[in-house]
Amino acid sequence: MKTLLVFLLALFPAVAVAQSGVILFDRAVRYDFELPERLGEMRNQIPSANISSLLLLFNESESLLVPAPTDEEEEPLTGMALRAQGATERLRMGSLSRSDQETLQKVYVNSEEGTVAETREFMGRTFLITGTRPAYVWKLSGEQTEFLGYLVQKATAVLDSSVIEAWFTPEIPVSAGPGLFGGLPGMILSVSVDSGHTVYSATEVNLTTVEDAAIRAPQDGQEVSRDEYEQIVVEKLEELQMRRSGRRRRP
Repeated sequence: MKTLLVFLLALFPAVAVAQSGVILFDRAVRYDFELPERLGEMRNQIPSANISSLLLLFNESESLLVPAPTDEEEEPLTGMALRAQGATERLRMGSLSRSDQETLQKVYVNSEEGTVAETREFMGRTFLITGTRPAYVWKLSGEQTEFLGYLVQKATAVLDSSVIEAWFTPEIPVSAGPGLFGGLPGMILSVSVDSGHTVYSATEVNLTTVEDAAIRAPQDGQEVSRDEYEQIVVEKLEELQMRRSGRRRRP
């Protein structure tokens, strides 16, 4: 992560401004596929979650979540670790779970206008989803703790049957967070969805001036509404289920 911090400091000058900056997040999405017994010892090399690093660029009214630059110093995988990576990808591609088939790429939020634009990859296709920001009905628990040197408070919400637990800090007075999460009186630094199935956790905070030009809505992918995208997801997962069922019935 040292190279990422150097990248951040070079990209954005270190000016202490509490209402704009760059935050580095780790995102972990738990895999839902089962590990076949035939994999043997390789099962121990397959991770339980898909972990990625993301950058959140934000100012008073906008935010943009993008993949963090990769660490070029990382050594390439070899041997069993490389085979395990290939097995993980094959299991993911054959999974009937939405979270295994879907990858969040970029998220833009305009809190003043209440609009969002995000790119997601689903079963090999890239979609540009536009619409309004979800209306989270947050409940403050009164619990407080310290996180990365900031006083954070706990809030919970339920949206589309998903239970969300967030920790936010009023010390960064921006109503934003990773991805679509926001709507609290301060920056969200940690989010857990459905008892840790998906977790966002800030690892570095750099309060600095961010140029407006750096926060722009993504434009890549097939543009669809939220409802249209949800329908595509349902149909494609049903097709995958039918293909798998057909293969099992063959003599």
